[in-house]
Amino acid sequence: MDRQRMDLDGYTERARTGPCFVCAFLAGDAGYAHDTVAEDEENVAFLDRWPTLPGKVLVAPKAHVEHVVRDLDEAAYTRLMRFVREVALAVEDVLSPERTYLYSLGSREGNSHLHWHVACLPPGVPYGEQQFHALMTENGVLSPTPHEAADLAARLREAVAARGGRAGRG
Repeated sequence: MDRQRMDLDGYTERARTGPCFVCAFLAGDAGYAHDTVAEDEENVAFLDRWPTLPGKVLVAPKAHVEHVVRDLDEAAYTRLMRFVREVALAVEDVLSPERTYLYSLGSREGNSHLHWHVACLPPGVPYGEQQFHALMTENGVLSPTPHEAADLAARLREAVAARGGRAGRG
């Protein structure tokens, strides 16, 4: 799948002035719809709307939490990280990547809801196009069709369920 140019100015405006994208998604706002991959009582995983790598998934607590360390007690942090790991392992089962990147981004000024990115690097990507290069929307995003996204989300849900962990129980 080829990378497409992303409207970074529009994205930045939406992130800084729009509602919290995770909370809007969870509330069912059609303008913030995503394909759900897994969820439990506290956390949700869904396909990234603007993936920089195939099958990129975002994982977030359902509660509006903004800081990755201090806003969660140790038990909640551990549950979230176990959920991230289970989702990442399921993504690996489906996509067989060379490497899986896990990272958390956001800012008080935009995209403040804590979320982890699960981004799998496909085999064969030249070294100069890996790591930060592969993750930056400035280098373009993938544009899967709604059918492709729904199919991938279904395969990822099946992989989560096959793993039998706590991700996927809602």
